[in-house]
Amino acid sequence: MANKKTDSQAPIIVKKIKKGGHGHHGGAWKVAYADFVTAMMAFFLLMWLLNATTEEQRKGIAEYFDPTPMEVSSATSGAGGVMGGMTVSPDGARVNDTSTMTPSDTPPASVQSDPNKMTEEQLQEEVRKREDAKFEEIKKQIEKAINGSELKELSKNLKIDMTPEGLRIQVVDQDGASMFPSGSAQPYDKTVKLISMVAKVIKAMPNELSVRGHTDSAAYGEGADYTNWELSSDRANASRRVLLENGISPKNLANVVGKADTEHLNKQNPLDPQNRRISVILLRESLTKPATSGKPAKASGNDGAYTPPAPTYTKTQGNVQFP
Repeated sequence: MANKKTDSQAPIIVKKIKKGGHGHHGGAWKVAYADFVTAMMAFFLLMWLLNATTEEQRKGIAEYFDPTPMEVSSATSGAGGVMGGMTVSPDGARVNDTSTMTPSDTPPASVQSDPNKMTEEQLQEEVRKREDAKFEEIKKQIEKAINGSELKELSKNLKIDMTPEGLRIQVVDQDGASMFPSGSAQPYDKTVKLISMVAKVIKAMPNELSVRGHTDSAAYGEGADYTNWELSSDRANASRRVLLENGISPKNLANVVGKADTEHLNKQNPLDPQNRRISVILLRESLTKPATSGKPAKASGNDGAYTPPAPTYTKTQGNVQFP
């Protein structure tokens, strides 16, 4: 009876299921691939930097990643990045001895100064220096323009210098080379061309202009109604018209003045032809613009005495002023 199957014994059935395709392996490989791409990008960026930068610039980059600033870095500067802690330069660099900028890129001392920490006198001096630099550039441009034109022979009739008022451009008479006919306010054609050339160079400057006429001490006959005062004023006004015709804005004309023979260029010889001249002065902005601080200027001494501010120039809209 032992070989007889009982009702309680059931057959064991084993099912084998074959799955099609492959299962999901997870996204860890994506992270690894992203790290690889990032490392390659950093590597090629490093190669580009090594090829495109100078030795000084590479030292500056090494200093930027130096964890101990103001100290001499060893041969293993850095924080363990792509470069493995090695500096680009063989022996490291001193932070306080080098800079990321080349000498040509170094800003001037005026840019490095903090305007908020400068006194009023220092600010005025800084403005004056910058204005003088602009005036020097204008002077060079005028000289270059006349030497490269048909007016080169008139270069001796043009005198340019710096004065406390600003850049003074003078068209002067010379022996045998007058700018105006004797006793007349009508300029020669060469004079018009010379003043026109000056106007085209200075018209871009924001400074206001003072136009002044001067004569020598040769006087008109006794009882004459027309004197050196009228002559110098009329010549200054004729020069003003030429300036306006060549781009000078009427708003930039501070005054037009006749000085007669009161301010000789050659004081030792009142009859010197050079005393007959037209002066065009680019006035300093400190003279034409009111002070913004509202504080009265004081003397440089310790007594605190009040010093009157520099005179300001009022616009005349082209009208002639007499001193």
